[in-house]
Amino acid sequence: MSAVVPELKQISRVEAMRLGPGWSHSCHAMLYAANPGQLFGRIPMRFSMQMRFDGLLGFPGGFVDRRFWSLEDGLNRVLGLGLGCLRLTEADYLSSHLTEGPHRVVAHLYARQLTLEQLHAVEISAVHSRDHGLEVGPPPGPRPPPWGLALALQRWVLGLVRVPLYTQKDRVGGFPNFLSNAFISTAKYQLLFALKVLNMMPEEKLAEAVAAATEKQKKALEKLLPSSS
Repeated sequence: MSAVVPELKQISRVEAMRLGPGWSHSCHAMLYAANPGQLFGRIPMRFSMQMRFDGLLGFPGGFVDRRFWSLEDGLNRVLGLGLGCLRLTEADYLSSHLTEGPHRVVAHLYARQLTLEQLHAVEISAVHSRDHGLEVGPPPGPRPPPWGLALALQRWVLGLVRVPLYTQKDRVGGFPNFLSNAFISTAKYQLLFALKVLNMMPEEKLAEAVAAATEKQKKALEKLLPSSS
């Protein structure tokens, strides 16, 4: 993808299902809609991500315990509690990537194109879901059992945010600024991957946005660090 967004190893869904019990599976969904309207007469807006309780951006979803559910059933349990009566199927499957680090996790991403009216309904449903917008973090004690994980995940979300799929004339405003935020785990990589494979943004524009976001973060860090002179 780029030097600042490390490449993740992509595997097929079949390969992912063959992984042993030492692997955890996370399933997330990208819900998007073509928008005939424009912001300021020129800027389209298409889909949403969500702000988590810890201040990180991510897609709706969570971990799925394969001992109890299929990938789609587990994902739908989370989406059903947090985003209304929306059910994804294997036909919506987009990708699987192996994550780096001490924890062995395979991250699955699903994508469903909705009508603009359906996307609005999902956003409204999320606003009216229980505990929406409350700063409710993980409960104390042991990790909740699988049947309670979906409810816990839904309580750990502060709200949905629209992703600005444009770059303003200063080459920083819009998508580059959005990429300057902090993302959970593989969410930034999945975002860039989905925009590329779904042809929602040209690859060169993605690279330009990533570079601009990286340069902005570098300058911000230089201002915080004491001068070496």
